[in-house]
Amino acid sequence: MNFIRVLLAGSLLLTVSPVRAVYAPVPEQDQGKSLVLTLKSGLSFDTNLFGASSNNIESAVFQFSPKAAYGGSVTDQTFVSASYQLTVDRFDNRPGDKTLDSHEFNARVAHAFTAKTTLDVLEIFQASRNPESLLSGLPLNSDQSNKRNEANVTFTTAPTAKTGFTFKGRTVNYDFRSAALGRSLDRTENHYGVAGSYAVLPEVKAVTEFRHQDVFYRKLGETKNKTSDYLMAGLDYAFAKQFTATARAGAEWRDRAAERSGHSPYAEVSVKYDYTETSFLSGGYMFTLEETSDTARFTDSKINRAFVTVQHHVTPLIVASGSLTYEASVLQGRRGQSNIDEATTRAGTALSYLPTKNWTVAVTYDVDHVSSGDRDREMLRHRFGLSASYAF
Repeated sequence: MNFIRVLLAGSLLLTVSPVRAVYAPVPEQDQGKSLVLTLKSGLSFDTNLFGASSNNIESAVFQFSPKAAYGGSVTDQTFVSASYQLTVDRFDNRPGDKTLDSHEFNARVAHAFTAKTTLDVLEIFQASRNPESLLSGLPLNSDQSNKRNEANVTFTTAPTAKTGFTFKGRTVNYDFRSAALGRSLDRTENHYGVAGSYAVLPEVKAVTEFRHQDVFYRKLGETKNKTSDYLMAGLDYAFAKQFTATARAGAEWRDRAAERSGHSPYAEVSVKYDYTETSFLSGGYMFTLEETSDTARFTDSKINRAFVTVQHHVTPLIVASGSLTYEASVLQGRRGQSNIDEATTRAGTALSYLPTKNWTVAVTYDVDHVSSGDRDREMLRHRFGLSASYAF
């Protein structure tokens, strides 16, 4: 039996958020080999480089981005993948540095001890000088360059034909280039969890799950650190490998340093429908607590987040794609501070032309809009882009 096929098809895949040039998914063509080199260049226009609430700085941006990616089975039971991408942005109008270099490195090792027991380890390092999603409410035209390092471990086993257990851990480290932002936002977030499942039907699993989270700030942690415990139950559904859905509902108990502790409901739902081999529709909803960009006034943010992503082959050579994320949130004020309602919309569209197996040409548009009870946190940003990439 080829265990690596079982591993790739049946293991719990980790959800990651790599740096991308646009919000909408732009398809990468399968080159049919383990090592793939890609050269990409493009020209875009950004109406709000720093996500400012006023006095926006606009600029044309020229981008050059080479990438090397490897993925293959080193044994019948072990799969290894790694990639490195350099992105060089040249700005026509930007205070300070006009040429910025960003770096992204991903590495994954997936091993199947048996057909029912797997281990998946994933490492993601990003040094972003020109972040895609900008934080709101920062001092005017703040440089939000940052380093983000994430490590994930997932261990899955199935003691019987109907029962399964998953153990997972993730640590994420944030390090901002600006000393002022670093004093407020540099932190480490650790997440641990264990889940048990029972196959009610061949395509339906009932799941119970416990998670723990620690948030440690490197400056003034005694006023900002927090821990959370989550207890939830839900279902995993898979039908004919075309439609998958997960749902979790439960509660979060949060202990805040030097601030009021409390509890909150927690919910997450996600669905994905592959209606052809290359076209899909996915979406979901989440209610949770997350960190805020203004740690001096707020402890955290209570978020209702809904999202949808679509990729559709209009013709064999043309792919249309789009994404939309909407967040209705409440920034929870510290003692003496009022709560603030905020709504954030991030959307993107792309039209890609794939004339050959090696070439991809894409036209893209992205928009970010923040409406807030605090006018200094409001933001509007448009980005228009044209890019071409060649893989070999």
